[in-house]
Amino acid sequence: MSRRPRIGLALGSGSARGWSQIGVIRVLERAGISPEIVCGTSIGALVGAAYAAGEIERLHDWVKGLRWQAVVGMVDLKMNGGLIEGGKLVEFFRAHFRDEGIARLPKAFGCVATELASGREIWLRDGAVIDAVRASIALPGLFTPVERDGRLLVDGGLVNPVPVSLCRAMGADIVIAVDLNWDLIGRRHRGAEESKAPGPGEAGGMFASMLAKLRAARRPGEVPAEPSDAPSLLEVLSTSLNIMQVRITQSRLAGEPADAMIRPRLAGIAAMDYHRAEAAIAEGERAAERSLPLIMELFES
Repeated sequence: MSRRPRIGLALGSGSARGWSQIGVIRVLERAGISPEIVCGTSIGALVGAAYAAGEIERLHDWVKGLRWQAVVGMVDLKMNGGLIEGGKLVEFFRAHFRDEGIARLPKAFGCVATELASGREIWLRDGAVIDAVRASIALPGLFTPVERDGRLLVDGGLVNPVPVSLCRAMGADIVIAVDLNWDLIGRRHRGAEESKAPGPGEAGGMFASMLAKLRAARRPGEVPAEPSDAPSLLEVLSTSLNIMQVRITQSRLAGEPADAMIRPRLAGIAAMDYHRAEAAIAEGERAAERSLPLIMELFES
């Protein structure tokens, strides 16, 4: 009698676009596909940890209620190593989600981080779940690095944005992967509204406020620059990160292909649009449903 293939789920990096992976998981579960191995990078690590812990519906309900004011409230600014210390975020999850350690999760779980000193890819497969996730999401310049076993760790998306290789290493025979960044390059005009300073109650206020303070800090007597069509600082940074993520993802997946790839269309959702979970989740569900016929064929062959 042949052994049933072990299914792995590789959840990718992509900041707020990562909420779409909640929709992907819900569609897979409704179709009777329940991966035994769950791996994630960055936001994929956070969603994957919730899924591996059996808490995906609880996470779904929480993120759908997120407002940008709540996101800003979790920010603890620090100008040494990154803008955000991350302590408030970690404490929030410790208070709301039980953490009994990676080894005790109902599903096998691992996530990816990057060693800052060497650039090595680090696989986190033991210890506290929240601490591993915090290391995986430590986007350089935004979150401060995390010290673990004498090493400083930053976001795993720098080296492995969609961790198919980790799923394989953990024993997955079939890997279903989610790529959040495939359609981001060349989308400046589509996402132009995301770069504008938000009005009251709109998203992005945290970073718009930072930029406003920087503009206001001109030296005495300095003449303000004339308005131009040049991209803003925020747009240059976010577009550069998009290019990096897309190119690294393409390179890694070319050498380590998944058996099935789910690609939500998320170019209209900015990196910090964590309050737009409903739209992201809905697109994740649509993308998973589009891919479902191919995925089901994998189990028939």
